[in-house]
Amino acid sequence: MTQLDQLKQHTVVVADTGDFEAMKAYKPQDATTNPSLILAASQKAEYKTLFDKAVADGKSGGVSSVMDNLVVAFGLEILKIVPGRVSTEVDARLSFDTQANIDKARHLIGMYEKAGIGRERILIKIASTWEGIKAAEVLQKEGINCNLTLLFSLAQAVVCAEGGIKLISPFVGRILDWHKKSTGKDYGPTEDPGVISVTQIYNYYKHFGHKTEVMGASFRNKGEITELTGCDLLTISPNLLGELAGSEEPLTQKLNADNAKSLKIEKIGSDEKTFRWLFNEDAMATEKTAEGIRNFAKDIVKLETMVEKAIG
Repeated sequence: MTQLDQLKQHTVVVADTGDFEAMKAYKPQDATTNPSLILAASQKAEYKTLFDKAVADGKSGGVSSVMDNLVVAFGLEILKIVPGRVSTEVDARLSFDTQANIDKARHLIGMYEKAGIGRERILIKIASTWEGIKAAEVLQKEGINCNLTLLFSLAQAVVCAEGGIKLISPFVGRILDWHKKSTGKDYGPTEDPGVISVTQIYNYYKHFGHKTEVMGASFRNKGEITELTGCDLLTISPNLLGELAGSEEPLTQKLNADNAKSLKIEKIGSDEKTFRWLFNEDAMATEKTAEGIRNFAKDIVKLETMVEKAIG
């Protein structure tokens, strides 16, 4: 049995891609997209029809309308392939505006519902800023499920759990990147700071009985994935899905909800002052969250430039 098949016995496997063919090949349960993945896919010839249709349908409403059409069009195509959910991201430039996140999420959900897709199949992706998490709390009460992305710390994870958020995406590989750069060291999978961070969050959630799902994301190597076997979900790029499918080495479950219950874990506060202090104390989390927002925003601007040219 391949490692991918073994992983699927313990963890929900999600495809981290905008590439439909990769999804068909690896048969994930769910799929996630982000501005960078949509930008990359929109530049490929095989997605030209999708891009052109989004432009034609939305151009009367200008660039913003086309952009919404584009992310929803990709989401709708993905939902024809995966049996579960698709994550659709809110514009990263709204990361510090609670109301704007709420408004955009409602609008995107409305577009999916108009296309005949129930909200149980959509996760709205929002950056894990204080404002983003508070927006998601409001949306969750309306039955709009959220995926809190760009998450790098337990402080962010705790506020999400206390706010009843459906799912979080802690970024394993980007945590590793930061530590490699700051220490100049290489890390094996068991000592990988990203793996340690997600394990800590998973154990905290299961220990205190939080229902928020943990979906490890942004992997740099196969070892990071195998070390997190047993996590609720893992969202994996096509090249790493290929590596897992090409190996038959045995996998053992590393994360276990029952084990987490017996651990000695201290509860952390989730009020704004505690969050801002703990987040500020974590240089890696503050830097990587800010950098992630900036980079997603850059790719949105590139995509908007493509759209502007297409509208003419």
